[in-house]
Amino acid sequence: MNLKHLFQDFNPGNFLIYSSLLLFSILFALKADSYINCSWWLVFLPLWIWKLLVFSGAIIGGFVWWKHPEYRIEGEGYVDMKAIIISVALHSLVFIFEVLVCDNLENMHNVWLVVFMPLFMTAPISIAACVWGFKHDRGLEFETMCAINILQFIFIALKLDAFINWSWAIVFIPIWIIMGLLCMVDIIWSILIFRATETMPEQRRAHVMTAFARAVLVVPLLTFEILLVNRLEGINDYPLPAIFCPLYLSLLVLLPTSFGQRGNNQWWFGIRMDFCSFLLEVCPCLQEYGNITYTLHPVDVPPETEQIPVRSIPNPNPMVINTTSGKLVAPVTTIDMPD
Repeated sequence: MNLKHLFQDFNPGNFLIYSSLLLFSILFALKADSYINCSWWLVFLPLWIWKLLVFSGAIIGGFVWWKHPEYRIEGEGYVDMKAIIISVALHSLVFIFEVLVCDNLENMHNVWLVVFMPLFMTAPISIAACVWGFKHDRGLEFETMCAINILQFIFIALKLDAFINWSWAIVFIPIWIIMGLLCMVDIIWSILIFRATETMPEQRRAHVMTAFARAVLVVPLLTFEILLVNRLEGINDYPLPAIFCPLYLSLLVLLPTSFGQRGNNQWWFGIRMDFCSFLLEVCPCLQEYGNITYTLHPVDVPPETEQIPVRSIPNPNPMVINTTSGKLVAPVTTIDMPD
């Protein structure tokens, strides 16, 4: 395992999102079941930190962009800045939604449809961002999640305001469909790749392992959703921290994947370089550890020196070992005397 390659592929944005969601879900489950007695504003603190880093990174990056016009021609500077603007717009709407949710949990000032309105507004922006990202070869996972879950957000808001009397199992139908489609697409795509004759064996195994990893990731999420629906319906009375355990497992699995995902925007905080290079520049002492390579397989044994065959000279009077007594016996030699 090469630490240099590991940190070069590190995506700090995804790591920030997964870690923030993990901490928030833990605090939310504890607060909802009254295991901790604190304000909802403190429960949402991991999400506030996430948004604070996004806004501060965009502001610093925009200032560097404005202060140094010569930097804009480096690489895909204009595309990177447009991606930051799209991300800031979506995070602003999500931040407004989180503030309204937190205020509603504290004081119940508004109906849930009004609270979810900023989240509804992310749908058209997310769809446009996905089209733009596909055109410019950009991975926009956060925008994709906002776009495909808009129907789920509408159903939850209508259910919380009692505009619909459906069971929670029916309310969560959009998320069931999305996860089922993801599993089917992964299975079908893996079969097609596995049966393709022009695909290298290494690529086949990689695609199959990726599909298997996604399926393993979906199973805990489905388990969490089923347990949560049963709790909301009153079928079980399991504590929320126990119900959230499959979700914690999925987020813990996603955290290491941040070290194998490229796509980090180099204009965040105006660093204009990948995160690994920036980290090594700030902390030069880490270069000693970045050049270390770990080998998990056994070290190859050096080939044995080639032995030169030695020609044996036959002995005219070889000694014979008597196997019964273990003594050396000399062979009998007869000498013919001439007459």
